Amino acid sequence: MTDAARAADRVARDSYGRLLAFLAARTGDIGLAEDALADAFAKALETWPRDGVPANPDGWLMTVARNRMTDRQRHVARFHSNDEVPDMAAPEDMQTLPDKRLALLMVCAHPAIARDLHTPLMLQTVLGIEARDIARLFMVSPVALTKRLVRAKAKVRDAGIPFAVPDADGLPDRAEAIFEAVYAAHTVDWVAPSDSVGEEALYLADLLVRLLPDMPEALGLAALIAFGHARRHARVRGGVLVPTDAQDVTLWDCDVRAYAGRMLARAFALGAPGRFQIEAAIQQVHMARAETGETDWAALNQLYHALLQSAPSVGAAVAQTVVTGKLHGPSAGLEALDGISAELGADVQSIWAARAEFLAQLRAWDDAAHAYGRAIDLATDVPLIRFLEARKAEVLDRI
Repeated sequence: MTDAARAADRVARDSYGRLLAFLAARTGDIGLAEDALADAFAKALETWPRDGVPANPDGWLMTVARNRMTDRQRHVARFHSNDEVPDMAAPEDMQTLPDKRLALLMVCAHPAIARDLHTPLMLQTVLGIEARDIARLFMVSPVALTKRLVRAKAKVRDAGIPFAVPDADGLPDRAEAIFEAVYAAHTVDWVAPSDSVGEEALYLADLLVRLLPDMPEALGLAALIAFGHARRHARVRGGVLVPTDAQDVTLWDCDVRAYAGRMLARAFALGAPGRFQIEAAIQQVHMARAETGETDWAALNQLYHALLQSAPSVGAAVAQTVVTGKLHGPSAGLEALDGISAELGADVQSIWAARAEFLAQLRAWDDAAHAYGRAIDLATDVPLIRFLEARKAEVLDRI
């Protein structure tokens, strides 16, 4: 990759959501803004290798994108309507570009948009995540999801949904949808760590805290995102997933972790525990190993029990069995896993991964190798697959 291509890629990852939000807010047309920004990046790849990377890449891209949008709008006004072309003027100093990402989030969470599209739309527009990756996260067809997202963006444009933060009455409902989108970004970043996605999710979570300083779950979400981001350099090493209790604690970001602790303490002080706070507390217990040198599995057992009461999920149920195995041995873990397997089904990847670990601990090598094989077949994330393949190889060496 050339220096120009690397620069364009860096700007795309670091500034995409900010640039798109500004362009879309000026016209109310997310699709048009996306097309114009894509044209600007294509132009950058064409001209930067020849002319050099500009001193202000964001400003250069904004100027090109703004011109593309203006040309398109003038064409539409001339041949299809008598509408005036919206003012696309932008600050001369692009370093002072107003941040419209929160307004774009509020648009994506508007009641006029189908509820099941709130999170995918936010992930694509604000965080720049590809539709195929979003579709994989939600286990839907990429083609079908792309079509629905295009229609949703057209609805934003045609209905004239305002790019603005709603008043106090309308804010809580949309806030919940935004929480889910930021949480989904956390999930994407968790399985495929990315500084750009992780930092963007953390920025948005912190923005929500400043907007909703007395909402416990806003604080809990910020804590959860921060705890995860603090471990970004330890979760995957050499392209292989590293389990939390095996991570090198010296690679954890102390400053981000401290921020997470402050957010969680503020949330707990409000006396209304919820899902994000409990999940953040689970991460806090794991990260206490940096001081104690060990993991408090009894505390995790209590927290997962609370999480299953508050927000039951497959992931939490399987994690609870893993904790049971840590506390009472692999046989107890297997028994707990058998108790949930019938209900959750035979094709749950995490169940097979947990079963394989328990069987390996019991030295049931053949059964463990089979379970690892099933877990690998059902896995979709490369770092996880590599970890499971390494564990299966270790088991096969014992046979």
